[in-house]
Amino acid sequence: MTDRTDGRPHLAVIGAGPAGLTAALAAAARGVRVTLVDSAAQAGGQFYRQTAPGLGARRPQALHHQWRTWERLRDGLAGHVAAGRVTSLTDHHVWFVERQSGTTGGAPASFTVHALLGPEQEEPVTVHADAVLLATGGYEKVLPFPGWTLPGVVTAGGAQAMLKGGLVLPGRTAVVAGTGPLLLPVAVGLASAGAKVAALVESADPRAFVRHARVLAAHPAKLAEGAWYAAELARYRVRTRVRHTVVAAHGTGRLEAVTVAALDGDGRVRPGTERRIPCDTLAVGHGMLPHTDLAEALGCRLDGVDVAVDDEQRTDVPGVWAAGETTGIGGAALAGAEGGIAGVSIAARLNSRIPDRSSYASAAKARAGMREFFAAVDTVCVPPARWAEHVTDDTVVCRCEEVTASAVREAVDELGAGDVRTVKLLTRAGMGWCQGRMCGPAVAGLARCPETPSRRPFARPVPLGVLAREPGEPHDTSPSTTGWDPS
Repeated sequence: MTDRTDGRPHLAVIGAGPAGLTAALAAAARGVRVTLVDSAAQAGGQFYRQTAPGLGARRPQALHHQWRTWERLRDGLAGHVAAGRVTSLTDHHVWFVERQSGTTGGAPASFTVHALLGPEQEEPVTVHADAVLLATGGYEKVLPFPGWTLPGVVTAGGAQAMLKGGLVLPGRTAVVAGTGPLLLPVAVGLASAGAKVAALVESADPRAFVRHARVLAAHPAKLAEGAWYAAELARYRVRTRVRHTVVAAHGTGRLEAVTVAALDGDGRVRPGTERRIPCDTLAVGHGMLPHTDLAEALGCRLDGVDVAVDDEQRTDVPGVWAAGETTGIGGAALAGAEGGIAGVSIAARLNSRIPDRSSYASAAKARAGMREFFAAVDTVCVPPARWAEHVTDDTVVCRCEEVTASAVREAVDELGAGDVRTVKLLTRAGMGWCQGRMCGPAVAGLARCPETPSRRPFARPVPLGVLAREPGEPHDTSPSTTGWDPS
């Protein structure tokens, strides 16, 4: 059972990005004791990734949007931590959430959050709570192409993380490519930091947004944001190539150039349009996918690749809420709205009350609007339909296990594999360190299978010594007053 010696229910929030922070503040303000668990050295998540303190960034706000929102969240968290209402555990890497059923009929369940502490991720820590909010965010989807494993090819989000977290440029001359809204801040961020951005290569056709004019018109702030990025790209003389894609990266030992080409209406490369662009960095991304490992291990239902939630952000597992990118990719504003709703709901439900819907009506309205907006974006910003045709047989698809495209094609065409799991069993694609997070969409595309989440028992690698410990060993003592137990 969890510690209620102070009479307050205890919530564990996993993820300190916009959704987790907003939920933690909302719940703490309503009398819930909160433990906020995050793997980074500072709260903020990927969107508000903070520069390492030792670097002495003078104007970190220059690397961010919605800085005032971050200041409000940061100051709110500091206030609740100082008052003892929130415990913030940074550098804690959650690998599993365990649900214990009530010991008597009708008794509520409780939860134990298992994490690994520190950069070595070998010291186990447990957090006991009455409820859990999963705000685990998303990760980038990157599709393979010849040369994509060369040093100098990074994900778009990776380039942004290097800049925000370490004030590091990945190179001097960059090409930003793929599809999706993330490419805009990455290109502008690199250019404003001093890199030459030789091209922004977007595979989608912006004219397709015309079909969603009504939805777009309902979000003038987003339109203004897009116009601002367009102006910044023009100011830095970044050439934008829409309906284009990167078909190959070139170099000996590291990236030296990329070849881009125009796409026809069916997503095929138009012959004769190939153009070679010298560069030492390629920042590439093809959208985002939600992190659902912890939710799936708890038994939460998925809707496609997203965690399914109700109007209060509750999953179908009692005591488990989810908010932010894990319920669908939609950016920081949507994540914040969902987090606020979840915090209100959790505070009420843990005190056996039904939340007053009017208390989160404005957030619910914002959530509905943002979901509609990003649903429109998702229909336009998709990878080229024929991207798999550009992948040569010798292209490595699974980087962990060094499985090539020819091995995947052989598994499908000659050995009869009809799904990703069978391809995995025949080729080892997806059996490495990342457990298919990177190569899963590529394998599905090459195998002509739908993308499906891969259920994994743990969210990250765990030392055998941690798994071998018996429950109740010294590290897992009764809950402390802070609700967490370093071993």
